[in-house]
Amino acid sequence: MIWLICVCGGLGAMARYVLDVSIQRSWNNWRGQNPNFPISTLVINGIASLCAGIAMMSYYSQSVDMDTTMMFIVGFLGGFSTFSTAINEVLSLIRTRKFALAIGYGIATVAVPLICVAIGFGIAMLSNPA
Repeated sequence: MIWLICVCGGLGAMARYVLDVSIQRSWNNWRGQNPNFPISTLVINGIASLCAGIAMMSYYSQSVDMDTTMMFIVGFLGGFSTFSTAINEVLSLIRTRKFALAIGYGIATVAVPLICVAIGFGIAMLSNPA
């Protein structure tokens, strides 16, 4: 099982890289060459939280087994999401004296995933009423 979790983690990291590059390119095209808001990590962590909420509620409703849940949440989503990068981006905004943006991004870094995981719980509850 540990090897499957490791493989899923690697796949999640690859998916994060591809999505990160895609989001940054789109954001740079829209905002110009010097974007101030590090949107890609926030979007990726929001998607990961939404998926984690759906997966956990699916597990709680017993429609998915524990091994599959662990491979997906600990493996894939663990490799896909990244809280440490988000915190580093907050500190980078502080270093460049973008204090208001750093505060807003810091709050969003916590609030967006919390909201997304709650939405994921709701989606799973609606699709699997127990």
